Amino acid sequence: MFEARHLRKRYGDATVVDGVSFDIAPGECLGVIGPNGAGKTTTIRMCLGLTVPDDGTVRFHPGNGGATLSMPHDALAIKAQLGVVTQFDTLDPDFTCAENLGVFGRYFGLGREAMRGRIPRLLEFAALSHKAGARPGELSGGMKRRLSLARALVNEPRLLLLDEPTTGLDPQARHLMWERLQLLLQQGTAILLTTHFMDEAERLCSRLLVLDHGRKIAEGRPRELIAEHLEPEVIEAYGNGALALAHDAALRALARRVEVSGETVFFYTQDARPLLQALSVHGHLRTLHRPANLEDLFLKLTGRQIREDG
Repeated sequence: MFEARHLRKRYGDATVVDGVSFDIAPGECLGVIGPNGAGKTTTIRMCLGLTVPDDGTVRFHPGNGGATLSMPHDALAIKAQLGVVTQFDTLDPDFTCAENLGVFGRYFGLGREAMRGRIPRLLEFAALSHKAGARPGELSGGMKRRLSLARALVNEPRLLLLDEPTTGLDPQARHLMWERLQLLLQQGTAILLTTHFMDEAERLCSRLLVLDHGRKIAEGRPRELIAEHLEPEVIEAYGNGALALAHDAALRALARRVEVSGETVFFYTQDARPLLQALSVHGHLRTLHRPANLEDLFLKLTGRQIREDG
């Protein structure tokens, strides 16, 4: 449905996106993950026609025999089939929830009659039917994000672009957003998602694109990427004296890889049983034995150092 090929963007001497390519099929969620400054938002902006790439192409395939559309030449035609939820709320504070949807529908040429039946369905989808007459300032953070999602669906888009849609939400609100996004995927809507939440990426995404320093460093299905790049089992050790374990030769011999982050030592291993037995003599420490996950993958591929925005 949607493809980007060899996207490149420079600002002065800095190359913020460097040859990124991907495609998205109907009913698929492609997740884009990476540290701050990796080029995620710039990539989204090029897909939306808000930033013109220095090199590369963005194309949309409408299907049903329709001609392939390219950005920015066919920007209006492509945007008519897109829905967007940005990192920050852009709801109009002077309008009610229902009015926010109705006014947004006008941008797509949808008149009052067309929106009459659509608004109640969108509010129901967002679990906001009881807030139809409320203004955004009266809503919780989770309600605002759901209203932003409902607004992005006004034009019944074939592709949704979501830039960190659940940032700042509590666990209950995030789970409700995930439930709504899963429904859209089941209905055949495609989603391009950027997120810093690895559990969100693992729950929603069919495939992942990992960016760092503007380049694609990995791509694939979440579990396949974990199996390709990581040992299957992880033991976390923390507590008073835990950091000394990272230098214990006997313990290191039982692990394939050892990393330290803050006050926690991470032992990555093919078989955790010998390591757990060896750690049992350190009764003052706390340990957590778990399977490797996307957060481990993210940290291995992009590093544990803090990245500032930009």
